[in-house]
Amino acid sequence: MNIDDVWVAIDDHRTRTADLLEMLRDEEWQQNSLCDGWTVRDVAAHLTLQQIDVRQAITMLPFVLRHPGGMNAVIHYSAKRKAATPTDRLVREIRAMIGSRKHNIGLTPREPLIDILVHGQDIAIPLGRTLRISPEAAAEAATYVLSYGKGWKSRVFQQSRFSGSHLRATDVDWSTGTGPEIRAPMATLLLILAGRDIGLGQLSGDGLAAIPQATSNPPQTPPE
Repeated sequence: MNIDDVWVAIDDHRTRTADLLEMLRDEEWQQNSLCDGWTVRDVAAHLTLQQIDVRQAITMLPFVLRHPGGMNAVIHYSAKRKAATPTDRLVREIRAMIGSRKHNIGLTPREPLIDILVHGQDIAIPLGRTLRISPEAAAEAATYVLSYGKGWKSRVFQQSRFSGSHLRATDVDWSTGTGPEIRAPMATLLLILAGRDIGLGQLSGDGLAAIPQATSNPPQTPPE
């Protein structure tokens, strides 16, 4: 994907995520998401914080200096604080970013792509809702997640037990790693690489035998 394609994918998934949020009942906003300690509302709030500029970053600096925990603590605190915003305004703010190419200072356009794809599923899957992910967009996001290696950006994700495995998508031309193969739809592979152990029932291949408990967890259904 070139940068234009990335932004088209971001806009598409922001639109469909906002459409989903608009349909939710009040009690669904309070349900737990796939993010540990975050409700659906918290995740939606986080998705509005994708265009932080230099001035806004400077205002956050005192909090960063006062609170231990690094970037994850800042992300967590910011989302929880933003979650006090009324529901309809959160949806409007997500919609307001559609068509814009602004992104958080210090990051690239591929971070908001990862965020909207993964966090959209953090919202949809626990609610039993369907939010389709483009396999091509998921492949682009997964490749970028892998490029983090062990750098500071990788710390925003829980470590996946599938890291380093030979993963191959069944719905797009994408693979990574060596050794016995594990196959799954691209959306499932992206979520696994982002530390979400979901969709295990969709995994197949000889490589599963080397993954602890990979076949024993109850499967959750990721997007098709």
